[in-house]
Amino acid sequence: MSALSDNLVTFAILVYLIAMISHAVEYALGNARTRVAVAAPARELVGVGAGGSSTPTDSAPVPPSTEVHGSARRARIAGLIAVAATAVAAVLHLAALVTRGIAADRMPWGNMYEFVLTVTFIGVVAWLGVLWKLPSLRKLGLFLTLVMVLLVATAELVLYVPIVPLVPALNSYWFVIHVSTIVFASGIFLFGAVPAVGFIMRNGYEQGKRSFPYTLAKRLPGAGSLERLTFVLHAFSFPIFTFAVIAGAIWAEAAWGRPWGWDPKETWAFISWVVYAGYLHARATPSVKRNVATWLAVLGFLTVLMNLFGVNIFFTGLHSYGGLD
Repeated sequence: MSALSDNLVTFAILVYLIAMISHAVEYALGNARTRVAVAAPARELVGVGAGGSSTPTDSAPVPPSTEVHGSARRARIAGLIAVAATAVAAVLHLAALVTRGIAADRMPWGNMYEFVLTVTFIGVVAWLGVLWKLPSLRKLGLFLTLVMVLLVATAELVLYVPIVPLVPALNSYWFVIHVSTIVFASGIFLFGAVPAVGFIMRNGYEQGKRSFPYTLAKRLPGAGSLERLTFVLHAFSFPIFTFAVIAGAIWAEAAWGRPWGWDPKETWAFISWVVYAGYLHARATPSVKRNVATWLAVLGFLTVLMNLFGVNIFFTGLHSYGGLD
C-alpha cells in the first residue's frame, strides 16, 4: 500500500502538470484570438486613401470571424481538458491519501509530507466545487494547478518520509479533531490565496498597469469577481481555523498540562489568526481599499507557509513532528 500511494502521488503530479499545460494553451489561444480580432479590421482598411477606396493586402484573406471562432473553439477544448485532468488528478490524489492511511493504519496527517498532501487535496477539491458553480472562473485554473504542481512535487521530492507510527503525544482522539480542522482550514486558505493574488494583478491591469506581473492577469475574470471569491473563501475558513486553534489549546492542556506555551508553532498559528482576522476586519471597513485588504489575505497565507515549512525546518519545539532529518 505504501508503494502504491507513492506511485499514485507521482501520477497525480503528472496529471496536474497536464492540466496546467492545458490551461496555459487555453490562455495562449485566447491571446491569439484577441490579436486576430484586432488585426482583422486593420487588414481590411490597409490602403484606404483620401477618396475612401481601399485595397486589401491579401488576395484571398481568411474571414476574421472564422479565425476567431476556430481559436475560441480550440481554447474552450483546451480549458475543458484542463478541468477534466484536474478532476482525474484529484481522484489520484485522494487514492494516494487513502492508501497511505491504510498502510499507516491511521489518518495520513502524521508528518509534513502527509500534511501537505492533504492540504493540497482540500484546496483542489474546493476549486473544483467552485468551478462547478461558477464555470466563468475557469481561467483561474492555470494558477491553481501551478500551485498544485509546485506543492505536491515539493512534498514528493523534498518532504517525503517513510511511514512510521505516530509519536505518543499525537496518539489521541484530539489528533483527528484538531488536525482535521487545521488541515481543512489551511486547504481553503491555500485556494483563497490564488484569487487573492489574481485580484491584485487583475485590479492593477484594469487600472492601466501593463508591466509584469499585471499582464499575466489579462485573461483572468474581472477583479470584482476575484475579490468576492477571495472574501467568501476566507470568511468560510476563518471560523474553522479559529476552532482548530482552540481545539489545539485544549489538546495541549490534556497532553502537556498547559493550554498555551508560545511554542513556535503556537506562536505562528496565533500570528496567522491575527492576520486573517485583520483581513476580514479590513474587508468589512468601507474606508479600507479592497486591494489593501487583499494584501492582508496574501500575507496571512505566507504566515501559514511559514508555520508549515519554516517552523518545522528551522525551529524545534513540542510540535516538531515534521519527519525531516
